[in-house]
Amino acid sequence: MPPAAAGAVGVETIGMTKRFGAFAALDDVSMRIQPGGFHALLGENGAGKSTFVKCVMGFYAPTAGTVLIDGREAEITNPKGAQSRGLGMVYQHFTLVPSLTGAENLVISRADAPAILDWKAERAALAAFMAGMPFRLNLDRPVAELAAGEKQKLEIVKQLYLKARFLILDEPTSVLTPGEAEEVLGLLRAMTDRGALTVLMISHKFREVETFARTLSVLRRGRLVGGGAVGALSPGDMAALMIGERAVRPITTRIGEPDTAREILRVEDLDATDGSGLRRIAITDLRVRAREILGIAGVSGNGQKELADVLGGRIRASRGRVIVAGKPYSGLRAQSRARRVRFIPEEPLREACAPQMSVAENLAFRAFDRRGEDPSGPPTLWLDRRAMTRRAKELIDRFKVKTASSEAPIATLSGGNVQRAVLARELTDPVDLLIVVNPCFGLDFAAVAEIRTRIVAARNGGAAVLLISEDLDEILELSDRIAVMSDGRIVYETPAAAAEVSTIGRHMAGHL
Repeated sequence: MPPAAAGAVGVETIGMTKRFGAFAALDDVSMRIQPGGFHALLGENGAGKSTFVKCVMGFYAPTAGTVLIDGREAEITNPKGAQSRGLGMVYQHFTLVPSLTGAENLVISRADAPAILDWKAERAALAAFMAGMPFRLNLDRPVAELAAGEKQKLEIVKQLYLKARFLILDEPTSVLTPGEAEEVLGLLRAMTDRGALTVLMISHKFREVETFARTLSVLRRGRLVGGGAVGALSPGDMAALMIGERAVRPITTRIGEPDTAREILRVEDLDATDGSGLRRIAITDLRVRAREILGIAGVSGNGQKELADVLGGRIRASRGRVIVAGKPYSGLRAQSRARRVRFIPEEPLREACAPQMSVAENLAFRAFDRRGEDPSGPPTLWLDRRAMTRRAKELIDRFKVKTASSEAPIATLSGGNVQRAVLARELTDPVDLLIVVNPCFGLDFAAVAEIRTRIVAARNGGAAVLLISEDLDEILELSDRIAVMSDGRIVYETPAAAAEVSTIGRHMAGHL
């Protein structure tokens, strides 16, 4: 990997404040990250972490406060200005151009990219650069065809390619396997150790914080509430700072054994390819029974997305069958209503919401064309706005969705609150089959506990749950049975009680 343009830089904020109307998203935050440091920033969703780093990066103009770079005041009015000072950020939501390849995304991100490119020279330079990376990426594929984990890796690679000297990571490992996470963070930690880089990492994974960070700060409700050297604070101390005096509800205990006599989902001899025609899955036999969570583990890009897209009706299978409750199933809305199938996709704002429509309208998608508030009720020709608003307020309160109003566009909510809203819509009514894809991507640990509790509660209530997740800890914690996908196929299956992490990891990596 080419060396950084210069040594690591330090960043300090003094009295950083950001208000949106009367709401203070960030309130008088002063924080110092030493050159060559690896600093973790903790806090629940809505605590102000993303607002803080976006103010540092010039994405937001702070209401008050100052940013110092290497001890000197810096006026950063946009992300390009931040980049010119050696600051880079891997955002929680991807910033890549979907229609361009990975190589094209890297090259155009450079400030010195020429108007006419010598692709032979550029590809040679990219090949030499990628040889030093801890993972492999096909830079010739359009970003639109990449799975979320591959996009996240490319975002990290892009900042290293741009020779960032201060790198902000917003939940950088949410879609990486544990091995990939250790490689990526180990690489970045090594760069900080030799003084080539400073890292500020937003993370909710205490193990990552304890392993890689040297110092940490905690935000709560927009204010800095504590911090210090890693090792001086236990995970319990960190959690207490993050949530204050509130208790986090433990995950619901599984009740009863899976109902082996009641099969809800069956996939037989299924072949399908993604929209590009390049990525294929071949599922010979997959079954999920009532009161069972089947966890699908796998490295990002091994067919999990395509399986979810088939089950969600986004792509058609070229061969084979999907059977739900004994009948063929293709993901149509009428079928999902009749057989009580609910789907929570990987990117809920993009795939399960209309971003500019209100929270109330999004919560009504299951029942807006039904009389009353029952999605299985008789059809109606007229929208009952009062009923929609009344039900939305009830669900917002029950699922603790933080929003300024039920009429606010759902795109204005944080990622965790969008997920809560989708869960409220999908899990309120009886469910027989629940398909969930990376449900806790980028969420804080309190939201994670709440969402996992609701998934297990659906299972306890008799639902069959297909959990597709790239978080192996999540798979191990929630599943009754575990299957591993590699190269588009189910290559291993085991009861969760007998699972061995090393064996699962070996199959995830394709070492059969």
